[in-house]
Amino acid sequence: MAQYLGIGIGAGLVSALLFGVLLKATALAILLYLLAPLPILIVGLGWSHRAALVAAITGALALAVVVQPFLGLGFFAYLALPAWWLAYLALLGRPDAGGTMEWYPTGRLLAWTAGTAGIAFVAIAVIAAPSYEAFQAQLRGMTRTLIQVRTDRAANPSAPIPNAATPKPDAGTPTESGQQGSAQQDSAQQDAPQQDSASQDPAEASRTEVANALAAIAPGLAAHGLTVLLTFYLWAAARIVRVSGRLPRPWPDLAATMMPRRVLAVLFGALLIALVPGFPGVLGIAVAGALSAAFAMQGLAAFHDRSRGRPGRLALLFGLYLILFFTQGVALAALTLFGIADTALDRRRPTGAAGRP
Repeated sequence: MAQYLGIGIGAGLVSALLFGVLLKATALAILLYLLAPLPILIVGLGWSHRAALVAAITGALALAVVVQPFLGLGFFAYLALPAWWLAYLALLGRPDAGGTMEWYPTGRLLAWTAGTAGIAFVAIAVIAAPSYEAFQAQLRGMTRTLIQVRTDRAANPSAPIPNAATPKPDAGTPTESGQQGSAQQDSAQQDAPQQDSASQDPAEASRTEVANALAAIAPGLAAHGLTVLLTFYLWAAARIVRVSGRLPRPWPDLAATMMPRRVLAVLFGALLIALVPGFPGVLGIAVAGALSAAFAMQGLAAFHDRSRGRPGRLALLFGLYLILFFTQGVALAALTLFGIADTALDRRRPTGAAGRP
């Protein structure tokens, strides 16, 4: 128990330090911030989920005391608690009839990763905004600024890119309470003049409509990205722990990953909840966006699985990743549909039908 406490406290402090450097608002600080959940996942997979929980609580308390309470709460809800939960699920197992250990399936783990990302985004949104109206004002202000910057860059490519006064690591990440209040007041004060100018300027009206449309789907986009990040964190932490020889479960066949069919019902329910106003609708949009990322990754896994044993497999995989890179994610829509069909039809080849890569 003492060992779990010691390693957990150490990992929590390291994770909090990586998260806290984001306030420096530099490229290196953002890179270090993106590594913040790794220490929690590493101790969770290599020692115990109890050590990961100690790390999550320690990091949150350190940020709350040293920096600001909202920052500690945001760290706990957005990164630390999801990291602990995924480490806990990854090490779930039970002995089967033959006495061998049956580990938690990777398909269910992927589904839980998406659900965790959706819930984490809504949690950080509730923490950062005192009301749903303030949250929507923040999103509209952010998307309006992004569109304005892109418009200015298109009109004058040589113009310097403006630096933000405060860092914006992810949608919904809380800043200091004073900055939150001023940002909300500025958004409220700017809405009326911009609406008046939009009624006079067709170009401004078009930009406002685009900004409002982006704000509506922003929770889904943010949860989509967080799902990919959490999946990467879990994979990277497991790789690190495996190299050290402390990973309890054998390395799974990732290409065989397939979520259960009931996840399709969850996706359908999320799309229905997205029509509800308020934060419940935000939850529906976030979960739907997170599951779309999970289905895209399953589609990628299915492509790997179905190409086993085929001639020119490496060329096929290289071409797929090349398309994903040059289309800037547009091909993810096709992979998402492929993943949904893979779950709905369940026509994977039996395990062992082809050689392993």
